Parts: sequence; structure tokens; C-alpha cells
Amino acid sequence: MNLTVIGGTGNTGAAVVAEATRRGHTVTSASRSGRHAEGATTDVVADLADTAAVVDLINAADATVIAVSPDRTGGPAQPTVDAFKALIAARPTGRLVVVAGAGSLLDADGNRLVDSPDFPAAAKPEALAFAEVLEAFRAAGDALAWTLVSPAPAYPSAQSTGAYVVGKDHPAGTDLSPADLAIALVDEAERDAHRGERFTVASA
Repeated sequence: MNLTVIGGTGNTGAAVVAEATRRGHTVTSASRSGRHAEGATTDVVADLADTAAVVDLINAADATVIAVSPDRTGGPAQPTVDAFKALIAARPTGRLVVVAGAGSLLDADGNRLVDSPDFPAAAKPEALAFAEVLEAFRAAGDALAWTLVSPAPAYPSAQSTGAYVVGKDHPAGTDLSPADLAIALVDEAERDAHRGERFTVASA
């Protein structure tokens, strides 16, 4: 399989590149720096905000994992939301597996985690941004081939179990390592088991 990882040099993306390479896939890593991702066959420069370039990458691959976060240095999260909405509007024909936040997951009462008074204030802008991205994908329906994956609330945790459990809109567990998330993401890229929906992953 030809797999593209947008955000391939980040924490999550690098784990996906490594896992996909271990399985024998041909991997293109795309990042703003173009820095080499260990195991990638090809490294390219790409920014999620460059919609045309991202669409070309997606359409040239069998599947694309997008593992890109909003600015975490105090800048606004809205540019990431805008980039995803522009991508959705462009209607790429390739398959997308998008890594999003845990904040839009629901607690036992059906409330979003991000709306809890205990939710960390520093993480709130990113969580709200990805909640908006999720709704944008849901609104797109089957106009494009998408899956959105929310990690467990305590992502990233250091300990990898080599296995994962899955939920839908409620957390499947508390902890999740990048390596275990990568297993789930590459499985989804291979199997296309959750097209048109969000699911969540925790380490088993």
C-alpha cells in the first residue's frame, strides 16, 4: 500500500511512519520542514494550509493519515480548523484517516469532555478546534472518504502494550501510547473499517 502521512515528523506521525514501514508499506512523509522521517520512502514539504498540494498528496496515495495539531505555542487554533474545512470543500478522492483530539468524546452523562470544568484550560483551544473539525467531517457525509480517530484522554502515555481497544463516542480507556495509536491508524488505513465515522482508541 502507498501510504502518505501528513505530519510525518511529529510524535504521532513518526510512529505511524515507523509502523507502516514495519509492515512493508511504501510511505511518504509530508511535513512543513520536509525533514526525514525514519523509515519513510519519500519525504516532502507540505503544509496542511496548502489545500491544492495536500489534495494532490491524498489523491496519489491509497490512504493518507493526517496527524497535524494546532499551534501549541500560544497561537490561535483557528488556522487548523480553516485548513481542514478547505480540504473538505476541495473533496479529495483519496481516503483520509484523521487524528483528532479526545475533547469531543462524551462522558457517562453524554457531555463532551472539553465542556467539563475539570478539563485542562491549556488544552481547551485544541480540543474545541478538533471538535469543530469533527462536525465539519460529519456534515460532509459521504462526499469524501474519511475516518476520524480520537485518542484516549491521557494521550500520549509512555507505556506501549502493542495492542488497542476501540470505542465510538465514549473513551475506550484512559491511556494510549503513540506506538499503539499508530497500530490502530495503520490498521484503519489497511482495512477501511470505520469510513464516515469517528472512533476512539486506547491501549489494551
